[in-house]
This record gives sequence, C-alpha cells and structure tokens, in this order.
Amino acid sequence: MRGGPAAAIGAGWLLAAAGLIAAGAAGAGVAVAVIGIAVAGVAVLAGAGFVVVQPNDSRVLILFGRYTGTLAEPGLSWVNPFTLPWRIRVSLRVRSFQSQRIKVNDSSGNPIEIAAVVVWRVADTARAVFDVQDFEEFVAIQAETAVRHLASRYPYDDYDSNGVSLRGNADEVRDALQGELAARLEAAGVEVVETRLTHLAYAPEIAEVMLRRQQAEAILAARRTMVQGAVSLVHMALAQLADSDLVELDPERKAAMVSNLMVVLSGDHSPTPVINTGTLYS
Repeated sequence: MRGGPAAAIGAGWLLAAAGLIAAGAAGAGVAVAVIGIAVAGVAVLAGAGFVVVQPNDSRVLILFGRYTGTLAEPGLSWVNPFTLPWRIRVSLRVRSFQSQRIKVNDSSGNPIEIAAVVVWRVADTARAVFDVQDFEEFVAIQAETAVRHLASRYPYDDYDSNGVSLRGNADEVRDALQGELAARLEAAGVEVVETRLTHLAYAPEIAEVMLRRQQAEAILAARRTMVQGAVSLVHMALAQLADSDLVELDPERKAAMVSNLMVVLSGDHSPTPVINTGTLYS
C-alpha cells in the first residue's frame, strides 16, 4: 500500500484509538478504554510498516530470515511492519570507484603503472545484499583485479605489428575492461555504466629508456616518410625532363642527379649550393 491511502488509514486508526481512550477516561467504562489502548497498540504496530523511500533509493525487505522483496518506488509506502528490524537500505544512485595506481607487467614484460575509474550502480538489490559479503568492497577488489588482468593482456606500445596496445587503442582497451568487469560484477547485481583509464605510464625504472625508444621510433618513421617523398619527387623530376626534351641525360648524369636530389630532399639542413663552371663531367 502506497502514498495517501496508507497515510489516511494510519491516521484514522490513531484518531479512533484516541477517541476510545478519551471516552473511557470520561466515564464511558473501563472496557472502552481498554479497547482504545488495544486500538492504539494496533495503530502503533501498523505505523511501523510505513516507509519513506527517496528517489534512487530502495529498501530490501526481510521477514524472519526470508527475502520478501525490494521497495524501490519513491514516496510513502506501507509494508509488513514485522520487516522493520531487517530492512536494509541500498542506494541505487550511480557511483564511481577510482583505483590506486598499480604496477604490473604488460604482455611484453615491461613494468607499467596503470589506474582506472569505474562508474557503477546497483541493478539487482537482492544479489547485492545476499550473494556477496560487502558489494562495495567486492566492486573495489574486482575492479583492481580486472585492471591488472587488462594490463597483462596487451603491450603498452605495439612496435612490430598493428595489434591492440594500451596506449594506441584506447577505445578497444576501454571496451575490454568494461566487458570483463561486467562479467565479474554480475554475481553482485552490479551494472557497470562506464570505465576508462585515468593513468598509464611506464614504471620510473624504465621510463627514460622507453622514452628514448619512442623518440627513435618517431625519428625512424619521419625518415621513412622523407625518403618515400624524396624518391617520388626524383622520379617525377626525371620523368618531366625526359618528356620536355630540355636536356638529354645519360645514365651517369641521371645517377649524379638522383644522388644530388636525394641529398637535398632527405637532409636535415638546407643544402649549400655549388655552381659548376666547367663541363657536366668535371
């Protein structure tokens, strides 16, 4: 029973009890007073069944060791008053857990530091209360376990192939963490709303070495791009010279031109021009 009708019935019982007790005290008889006291006792007992539930809140109802249901609708409700000693409040609000920075080896064996935040809420109050000892502690332990397992599944960086890495594939890693956590927390009736990594770095003892490696990889990639562009430009220059009949280049002069263009286009610094005042072969 919920809302206004429940409150009206409770108020009616209390008014009836008060009227009977007052009549007994006025001389209507001891029996009337006793009936009034009995009615008052019933009214008090019935009043113990009133429960006020706030939005995004719930009450788990237990009657003599038996689960009888969960009251989750906000407002004033009336339930079995004998559930009063065993009513358990469970919040249905969205909560977040921030894990500590933990050190773990990635799939390549490199020590890294990683941390994550987990946004969650209770979806099944019966499981949260009865299937685990403490569902909040259960969420914390399972979240850290899932983060450790996630870090051991993927490398921090994937240098050799186009596989999934912790740093390069944030969306895939987030989905993998959320899927694993959802499976782990299902037993506690907890729904995982969102997960994301909040910290990811190499451990201090190898951070400097791995930074030099990343710099070397970046330099190599830049050099590869420069060489590919230089080869394309040289090929285009030779093709245009051959089509224009501006000059005829024998293989030796073509080789010299290719060498000079590659040096100019692939160098780190601007070239210093040298004017040849002799023949093409001097």
